[in-house]
Amino acid sequence: MAEKLLRVALKEDRAPQESSSPVESHELCLAQQLEMDASWLPVYHLEPEHVDVIRAFVSSPEKDEERKLKFLTSIAVLFRAATYNSLCQGLDLFCQRYKLAENIKVLLEEEPRDQLHTAVWRSAMFAMTEMSFVEAVLEGKEIGLLQACFSGIFLLPPKEEMQDLKPFLYFTTMKGMDTMLVALVLNSPTSRVNEKMQSIFQMLLTFTTSERASVRERAVGRMRVLSFLLANYSSLKADPNEERHASRAEMQMPIIGQLLGHLLLLLSFKEEETGHLALDALCLLFQFKYQQHCATLTEENTQLQGDWETKTTSLRTSPSATHIIESFAEYLQPSERSDIVRVFIEAMTDSSTFDKEAARNVLDVVRGNPDLWLVDVPKITSCIHKTLGCIKSVPARQSVESLMVSMADKCPQEVVTTLLQVAPGGDSTALALWEAMFSVPQTVRNILKELLSQLWDLKSRLFCTHLEDYCLVRLAMLASRDLGDRAFAATYLDFRFLKEERPAMLSLVLRAIMTLSERDEMARKMKVILPDLMRVLLFGYKAATTKALLVFRTIMAQLERREASHIAVQMAEFLLPLLDDELSQLRESSISLFRDLMMMAVGNDKREMKNVVRLGLLPLFFRLSDQTQSVAKLKQDRRRAQEFLIQSLSYLKDAQASLREAAVRFIALQTLAEDREPSIRSLVAQTVIIILSSSREQPRPRWTLRALCCR
Repeated sequence: MAEKLLRVALKEDRAPQESSSPVESHELCLAQQLEMDASWLPVYHLEPEHVDVIRAFVSSPEKDEERKLKFLTSIAVLFRAATYNSLCQGLDLFCQRYKLAENIKVLLEEEPRDQLHTAVWRSAMFAMTEMSFVEAVLEGKEIGLLQACFSGIFLLPPKEEMQDLKPFLYFTTMKGMDTMLVALVLNSPTSRVNEKMQSIFQMLLTFTTSERASVRERAVGRMRVLSFLLANYSSLKADPNEERHASRAEMQMPIIGQLLGHLLLLLSFKEEETGHLALDALCLLFQFKYQQHCATLTEENTQLQGDWETKTTSLRTSPSATHIIESFAEYLQPSERSDIVRVFIEAMTDSSTFDKEAARNVLDVVRGNPDLWLVDVPKITSCIHKTLGCIKSVPARQSVESLMVSMADKCPQEVVTTLLQVAPGGDSTALALWEAMFSVPQTVRNILKELLSQLWDLKSRLFCTHLEDYCLVRLAMLASRDLGDRAFAATYLDFRFLKEERPAMLSLVLRAIMTLSERDEMARKMKVILPDLMRVLLFGYKAATTKALLVFRTIMAQLERREASHIAVQMAEFLLPLLDDELSQLRESSISLFRDLMMMAVGNDKREMKNVVRLGLLPLFFRLSDQTQSVAKLKQDRRRAQEFLIQSLSYLKDAQASLREAAVRFIALQTLAEDREPSIRSLVAQTVIIILSSSREQPRPRWTLRALCCR
């Protein structure tokens, strides 16, 4: 009767505006009277003083440390007595009326974050432990309470930095947290165990990425406790009211892949206790997954069930991430393997605290067995697209891009479909991924073929505009057909996709052409694109220009010398401004191609080539001192520098005004004699001396293409 009336009172509190009948008013008054003395609680007659302490604390504005500890201790004692004596009736209403969980959370949030000098944390977690034995008391409030505990305790300074810290207090506080976690799980209904452990693990994972070693260590220590619980749940579950408890085979943990991935990465912190705790947790999780796997075997295979100890010993003797992940592989679900891959991809980001080399090593294992690991292609592709923009490290970026290429080789259709769906038009990350896939001969052919296939699929017409925006459809149509030379040329002249002036699109198309042209047969067909390649240089896009030069060089190598001669002269003129470009890679490509083109001129084209070479002489000479070693190697030996300087005097009398002008500018170096850099002043002085000593008339040198060749 009393419990019923209190429920009426609680309901009335939630709707104070509603009018009540005289009978309801009478019942409410009676309920309030019962609430005031709390004698209606069955456990009250055993622990009246503790009930009174709780009620007094909640209603009092004074909450010093002594009162806090008495309040928390009274909760623990009250609930323990109720559980032991089977007097739990009404405790859920008592907790609701006096907001015990909410009051505990407030106390935790008010505790200092820089020191651990009171037993409030420990007492609060002991109270929560005892409360967990009573059904529904903490329902819906566990997450908030746990978050308050984790945030407060994990983020405390390292033990060594906390002044006057009592080791016993720290030890018992952490032990209290472990006891609380175990109790929260074991006292949950079987139907909610998976959900409860999943939620706790998820909260703990957020602390494993902290830059502070102490935070990681505390979080991983709790993960180890829960991993032990998971591995031994069937034997630890002790609820006599349940007809049955969950078997290992029924213990499904969707977070297990993420958990394993983070623990594998935490192994790299070998100088910390974190690494040892992570290894312990991994061994326990291996026990869980192995025994879960064995539980599904037939009776004839039950002899395998005792082998996990041998396998666990192997993990401890060789605790590398690559060895452990290979040991786990066959016992994991496809979704769990995919989650592990995603964790290691995300570990490559610049903001990640994890060891990038360890992550790359694991991704190498993944690429080595794509059929096992790269199962959920859409999920992994989306993860790569989301993550790549946050990766600036070249090795890390190459590793992730290589993973994308492996997936494209395995499942081109899924990769293309997913990338088109998740990436908006012109997305820079998507362009980088397309380019990575276009860098491998077999991959680019498969991807272009798939693009073309999806274009003509009526169910995928929504992709058409997007594909055309990428300027890849026309290239796909050209590359995917087995066309002869004439048909190839005619088709290209219809498409002219190299006239695309958007830098990103043009660079992407050129990347594909570079890879396709590695086949001699395709390179010979591509001579039709040479005029458009020369025009690309006029756009001024450095990335596209560098690629265009490489493609031009590849195609020219497939032409007969007489056929290439006139084109070589034209291209050499286009290269002149690039010989002195500020981008070292572009300078190197330009000079390398310039060297090859000089050797291609025959017949009447030789004379024109000489004129072009003369115009490029001074830039080539100055680049003898290029700090980029690969550029400098493309020039003549330094011992010939003086010879070039002397020969340049003859250009003061050259018939061409442009050459005379270039010579004057060159000799005008003497105006730098007062330069503030000693090295420049020294060089100018040497130059002036050489010029003065060579002022007598010099015979016009005989320039030959071979003399200008780098070899």
